[in-house]
Amino acid sequence: MKILLFGKNGQVGWELQRSLAPLGELIALDRHSADFCGDLTNLSGLAETLQRLRPDVIVNAAAHTAVDRAESEPELARLINASAPGLLAAEAQKLGAWLVHYSTDYVFDGSGDQPWRETDAPAPLNVYGQTKLEGERLIQAGCERHLIFRTSWVYAARGGNFAKTMLRLAQERERLTVIDDQWGAPTGAELIADVTAHAVRQVTGGGVGQARCQEAGLYHLAASGATTWNGYASHVVAQARRTQPALVLRANEVAPVPTSAFPTPARRPHNSRLDTAKLQASFGLQLPAWQQGVDRMLAEIL
Repeated sequence: MKILLFGKNGQVGWELQRSLAPLGELIALDRHSADFCGDLTNLSGLAETLQRLRPDVIVNAAAHTAVDRAESEPELARLINASAPGLLAAEAQKLGAWLVHYSTDYVFDGSGDQPWRETDAPAPLNVYGQTKLEGERLIQAGCERHLIFRTSWVYAARGGNFAKTMLRLAQERERLTVIDDQWGAPTGAELIADVTAHAVRQVTGGGVGQARCQEAGLYHLAASGATTWNGYASHVVAQARRTQPALVLRANEVAPVPTSAFPTPARRPHNSRLDTAKLQASFGLQLPAWQQGVDRMLAEIL
């Protein structure tokens, strides 16, 4: 089985290189790759790459994820988040390949307090969410064999993340102010990559035999449970104190504040809870509590 991965150096893409490697021949690209085009702004180059490599599975972990910047560059966001996935879908359909793609909780308006199901009506609040939703719909219309995973609050030990920022600020300040009216589940890139590999193996029959197209579709993928950014920050600081008593953390308060305390160009949803029952039932999985992944990440970075 030949697997073609786009976005190899992003948080999820980096972990996918590990999780997908045992499944077959893995070709991993980013926008700077020389031999083949991995630049999602170059649609003709992407098409040529797919026609030359003829992969069995295409995994798109690349995206325009700068949520606030997307408000001022909607054309670029749409090219990367919608047009490019639409092209990947069309080429995958021609090849009879599977297309795996990642979307976001930002396709919803964040109303209410119940976890969002795959059947709930999207209503994105910002350009990023709008373009990601367009990408979903182009894939659904263009490629029969697709897996779309909506996820949220993604982090990884590699690169910058919210937990690292909170730990830095906790060493510098006695009081932190963190938003407490946005709800979601911090979800590790490692978990997303492992679930992806499991799903790919299941739908392709492990690379041999008959593919299982009944599992094609849209799924919500997030760690179990829910918290606010304030709860997330409080957990990070408390866990750091437990595991690294020698670490000097000046912060003695993580104060709750509303979203309005930190104005941004793009509106954020207040409710980013995702119902993952469909994913767990379809692929025989039990998704761990969000604290488990965060604690493992902290053990790695502290």
